[in-house]
Amino acid sequence: MIVGVLRISLLLHAPQNLKEKRGVVQKILNRCRSRYPISGAEVGFHEFWQKTELGFVMVSNEEKLIDSVFRRMLEDVTASGLAEIYQDEIEFIHF
Repeated sequence: MIVGVLRISLLLHAPQNLKEKRGVVQKILNRCRSRYPISGAEVGFHEFWQKTELGFVMVSNEEKLIDSVFRRMLEDVTASGLAEIYQDEIEFIHF
């Protein structure tokens, strides 16, 4: 079993307060959850309204499959225009 972990740091340009930020974050999370076989949550920068950190996980028996899904997801988040990715990190844990 292989667990893939993706952490992305995003810059949010549209929100003017924390309430608007939560709406944008929820749109991104819901979009990813509905399109990909992953679990995700906001994991950092909770108190800032112009940036956030999201964490995603996926379980599979192939590292290549997880990497492919994560790469497509990164492209999808960028293409959405909701946020700008300034850092991403993928990690694999083998059991």
